Amino acid sequence: MSQISHERLLIIDFGSQVTQLIARRLRELNVYCEIHPYQNVTDDFLKELAPKAVIFSGGPDSVVREGSPRPPQSVYDLGVPILGICYGQQVMMQDLGGKVEAGESHTAEFGRAYVKPTEQRIDLLAGWFLEEREQVWMSHGDHVSEIAPGFAVYGTSPGAPFAITADLERRFYAVQFHPEVHHTPNGKTIYENFVRDAGFSGDWTMDAYREEMVKKIREQVGDSHVICALSGGVDSSVAAALIHEAIGEQLTCVFVDHGLLRLNEADEVVGMFRDHMNLKVIHAQEQDLFLGELEGVSDPETKRKIIGKLFIDVFQKYADQIEGAGYLAQGTLYPDVIESVSFSGGPSVTIKSHHNVGGLPEKMGLKLVEPLRELFKDEVRELGRELGLPTSFIGRHPFPGPGLAIRCPGEITRDKLEILRKADAVYIDQIRKHGLYDEIWQAFVAILPVRTVGVMGDGRTYDYACALRAVTSVDGMTADYYPFSHEFLGETATRIINEVKGINRCTYDITSKPPGTIEWE
Repeated sequence: MSQISHERLLIIDFGSQVTQLIARRLRELNVYCEIHPYQNVTDDFLKELAPKAVIFSGGPDSVVREGSPRPPQSVYDLGVPILGICYGQQVMMQDLGGKVEAGESHTAEFGRAYVKPTEQRIDLLAGWFLEEREQVWMSHGDHVSEIAPGFAVYGTSPGAPFAITADLERRFYAVQFHPEVHHTPNGKTIYENFVRDAGFSGDWTMDAYREEMVKKIREQVGDSHVICALSGGVDSSVAAALIHEAIGEQLTCVFVDHGLLRLNEADEVVGMFRDHMNLKVIHAQEQDLFLGELEGVSDPETKRKIIGKLFIDVFQKYADQIEGAGYLAQGTLYPDVIESVSFSGGPSVTIKSHHNVGGLPEKMGLKLVEPLRELFKDEVRELGRELGLPTSFIGRHPFPGPGLAIRCPGEITRDKLEILRKADAVYIDQIRKHGLYDEIWQAFVAILPVRTVGVMGDGRTYDYACALRAVTSVDGMTADYYPFSHEFLGETATRIINEVKGINRCTYDITSKPPGTIEWE
């Protein structure tokens, strides 16, 4: 359980695919919340956590099925506000004396729907129904056929006559739709009203978190030394900056240069942390080792395994040179923590392995320092701004651990990597010049394992083709291709072909995820 001392809101997870979005909406309101699977929420757990409010998530099960997920009955006796969402509404109604019936075609609702108000208005809906109706996102087969005693109806839809219900005396609220998703445009207002009713002061800020974590890191580490695998990505950069603020010279960062980085990336990362932030950074220049082991390898999974194993070996080698090291810093985020808990099988023993430090804590006998494990990605960026990291680092697009190896399908060669670096630099420069960088989740060039015929000047060329990739996403789980204009694509292709020797053809990848993935390998 978290050691955070802020006011807490508990989200009981019944398996919804969008439960994390509830937490994101609440964090945006400066409310600290934690997601826990229903089977972990026991009477003792509730006493220890002492939440000021509780939210029941949606879920794929049916409350009319025997053995379906339920919260402990004691949650209703806490005396705090409870909000049930979709499956959470049905659970609340069934537990408190109402009735839920299995889905039929005329009562099911999936997708966009419209809720209309009843004559009675409540504070939960302040700011709602300024027009005749509100757009919401429904996703339910079962339906509430009879509300529990003490509840009244405050909103209806064609497929959900009890779309919004509440017991005002107990401050129990329940909605059949999902306020957390983008397709319920005014959904955030419901969360705002709910946390206001629960009396949250909004004490969850990155400034407060920074101060709190600096103190906790000092208490945890004491006089020991900490080593941090620094990749230059947002997570490891912010973790390193925060730990350095806490313990200064007791932190040493190891930056492993595997020869698969973007143009000038190693100099930029090492320069910022060593020269501008005065961190101790070991620049492990191991390009020859990695590229030598990858020579002749074409299979993408084999590439990943080679890089992962070598990273552990190299990091171990340099970490052994640091006297008094007792802790390993990792940039674990809250989604990593959530994903490490099995909804159906309870909590797993360890957090999922990271590509760059997987297996190291056990192998090295080090304890972990994970100062970001309470945060979502957007909160990490905000913390980075608080710590004074340059915007260029805070807003960087994600970059995979295997680096350019998985943007070079087929065999990797030094020549192909050099071509790829230059093409990628031109592409990103174009995106920045057109003011599009912050609109895009991730953008890169992949060099294809084919050569094509071209004409440049009066001569024939036989060079590589490349694919440009740019996607929009919230969390990387799903993604859509970015809709560049034809003018942008034409201008970019011209620049790459003119400025990068070795490429004579450009394509643009318009595959969404799913069915594709963001990276090519």
